[in-house]
Order: sequence, then C-alpha cells, then structure tokens
Amino acid sequence: MARNITSFVCQSCGASYGRWQGKCESCGAWNTIAEENVGTGVGGTPAKGSAKKGRTFALAGLDGVGDQAPRTETQVGELDRVFGGGLVKGSVILIGGDPGIGKSTLLIQASARLARMGHRVVYISGEEAVDQVRLRAERLGLTASPVELAAETNVEDIVATLSEGPTPRLVVIDSIQTMWTDKVESAPGTVSQVRSAAQVLIRYAKKSGAAVILVGHVTKDGQIAGPRVVEHMVDAVMSFEGEGGHHFRILRAVKNRFGPTDEIGVFEMTGKGLREVPNPSELFLAGRDLGAPGTAVFAGMEGTRPVLVEIQALVAPSTLGTPRRAVVGWDPARLSMVLAVLDAHCGVRLGSHDVYLNVAGGLRIAEPAADLAVAAALVSSLTGAVMPADAVYFGEVSLSGAVRPVAQAAARLKEAKKLGFTRAVVPEVARGEAGEPGLGTQSVNNLSTLVADIAASGVGARKPKAVANE
Repeated sequence: MARNITSFVCQSCGASYGRWQGKCESCGAWNTIAEENVGTGVGGTPAKGSAKKGRTFALAGLDGVGDQAPRTETQVGELDRVFGGGLVKGSVILIGGDPGIGKSTLLIQASARLARMGHRVVYISGEEAVDQVRLRAERLGLTASPVELAAETNVEDIVATLSEGPTPRLVVIDSIQTMWTDKVESAPGTVSQVRSAAQVLIRYAKKSGAAVILVGHVTKDGQIAGPRVVEHMVDAVMSFEGEGGHHFRILRAVKNRFGPTDEIGVFEMTGKGLREVPNPSELFLAGRDLGAPGTAVFAGMEGTRPVLVEIQALVAPSTLGTPRRAVVGWDPARLSMVLAVLDAHCGVRLGSHDVYLNVAGGLRIAEPAADLAVAAALVSSLTGAVMPADAVYFGEVSLSGAVRPVAQAAARLKEAKKLGFTRAVVPEVARGEAGEPGLGTQSVNNLSTLVADIAASGVGARKPKAVANE
C-alpha cells in the first residue's frame, strides 16, 4: 500500500535525519532542518502495489558514429570561452553567484544575441514579473530581440509550454530555487523540491536537445544553495564572481563535461550591461603605482589565457603578541609556506611583523607560480626597495628554497612583452625554453639569490633590520 515517509532534511546541505534536531551534523548549520514528506516511489510519486516490469533497450558500440551537433555560439566571446566554444545541444548548465552580481543581466544579453541570430530562446523568470524583465531589457537596449518571456514556477507547466512549437535552442530558468513540482509535498526552495524540479528540467533537455541554463542562489560562504546532488546532475557548473568595490566580473567554470574547467571569462559592469574584456591584463594593471615598494607584477595563467596582475604586500612591525596575516585573493596556507621559507633559508625574520597581501583588482589566484612574485613583494615592502616597473615575476618556491619551473612559460613571457615589459625574473629552466625577442630574462634558481638582490637595492631606501646577515 502506498504511503508517505516523513523525513527531516537539512536545507543547507541536503542531509536527511529520522527526527528533528537543532544542528545539522553534516554541515554544522543551525536551525536548517525542516520536515518533508517524500513519497515511496521514484521521483516522489507513490509506489504502486505491484512492481512494474522493466523494458529492454538497444545497446550501442564504441565504433558508432555519433550525431553530436556542433556548438551554438552565443556571440558573447567571454561566455563562449568558459563554455568551451559555445552551447552544446541538450546540455544543462548551472550558474551561481551572489545577489546583484549580474547573472540575470548576463543571461538576458546572451539570450538576446541568440534570438537575433534566428534561434528560439525562452526566458523563464520565477523571481520577477514579465514587466520587470522588460524594464531590464529596455535599460540594456534589447527590446527589439525576439526573446520569449514568461513568469512561471511550476516545472510541469513549463515543460508542457516548451514542448509546443519548435524546440528552443536555449531555455533560461531564473532561478532553480523558485521552481516546484506537484510530485513533492514541500515548499519551493527545499532540498526535495530543488532536486525534483532540476530532474524534470534535465530530463526535458536530454529528450528535446534544448540547452538549459539554471540560475542558482548561493549561501554565505559562496556555495550554490540546495543539495549538492544537483551539481552532479548537471553538465556544467559556473561561478559568477566579483567584488563589490570593483567594476568587473569573472565567470569561472567549476565543472564542465564539454570543455575545460580552468578558463575564465572577464566582464566589466557598465551602465549598458556587462561588457566583454578581451585583454584583462590591461584592466588589472590599470592605475598601478610605479614608485611604491611592496608591489610586483605576476605573469599568471587562467586556462589558456595569460593574465598579468599586481601583487601588493605590506609588512609592518606588529604590536600584537601574534602578528596578523591577512590575505585577499591568494591561499593563506601558501603565504604561510612562503614566509617559512623566507625565514628558514633566506634569513628574513617576519615573526614580529604584520603581513598583508592583496591581489590588485580582486582576482583570485590559485596556481603556485605566484610564489616568486609574492616573495619579491614581501621583501620589497620590508626593505623599502622599489621593484623595477618593467619586470614580471613567476616561479614556484619549494620548501628547500629552490625556485621550480612552471608550465606555459612562453605564453607568460609573450603576454608580458605585448604589454611593454622588458624584463622577466623566471626559474632557471624557463629561461632556456622560452625566449622572447626584446624581453630580457633573469634566471633565479634559489630564493635567497632574489632576496639578496632586492635587499641590496633597498639599503639606501630603508634599513632592512629584519634581514639577517645583511
């Protein structure tokens, strides 16, 4: 006999419990566990009295010819770069970001460009009325684009409407947390509703071949709200990032079954919407203070694109028993390692100093190739030496103090040469493998060599009391 099962589900992480409790043991959140009624059958429907016999299906071999359709470019170059070249037929993409970061603006711009190319595009808003979406389109100058709009939250009604007429090339659901299905007896936004609604839309995308983009809310720590199983169900997960004090936004791929996960798309927020930034290095280096110590330019890589950013460091005597270590845009554990190497192998004593590190422009760096630039900025701030304005730095620092080579050195040097830099401080191996005409390279095989050069140039500026054996 069919029956409903009552379970208590954490609305933050999706963990299930047999009874209510104040704290979720899985994620540690308080007062996030709510009661939900879940059917005994698959998809939340009540189970039948008798088991249904399964049907047979055809099996294919590895040597078959697939009918994969070519990607559809949205004509937004930075968006297509992160997608891997464009939208894939039948793919489902989840895009998350902070409120007001520009998710809806980016998607309405991409929808308008696709619609102007003759494709059918449907924009379903569960948070705003149709008139509100039209006001945004009017502000962006997109009212002439034939995008089909609707304000609906029931996924069964949405799928039934989309099934009429030609198959849409793109369907935007804004947002998945507002969708609900009749198969689940719980409020919209709960774990069961988000999971079930996403499953219905994914099934429609795979069956019809339409590309579906789901907009997702994020929690306080930047994670996409709702059950983590939704991220496993979709084909790609994108994160739309940006700092409130900066006017640019970064679209980063967290998961992508049809493309790379290390590419980024850079946009600039303007009065007319989001503008693509084809050369983000010029944006990140704009307004650089060339005469201040504690700064060094790092030649990094984001996917296949070289990006030059400024590393800023401030080292000041501390009045606290435990000096502060503040990091913005880099890994704090990596900074602790660089400080330990400077202390143990280079004689740079920073145990009584506060250390502040910032990646200018709000970009977040994850690769260890920034070790050399960070070390140069720290020593420059400590000694008062002004780093050369025409030099870039990259290299990984090992625990022994050796500077290890990094990948794609040629692309880094080529980008530095294009932006007018004439010097590059690189690892020993990178100097021999990547020569760029007009760009001089200084090889460094040990961090102590770089520290000695910077300290020597800063003796006249400020006495380096924290550098031993000077």
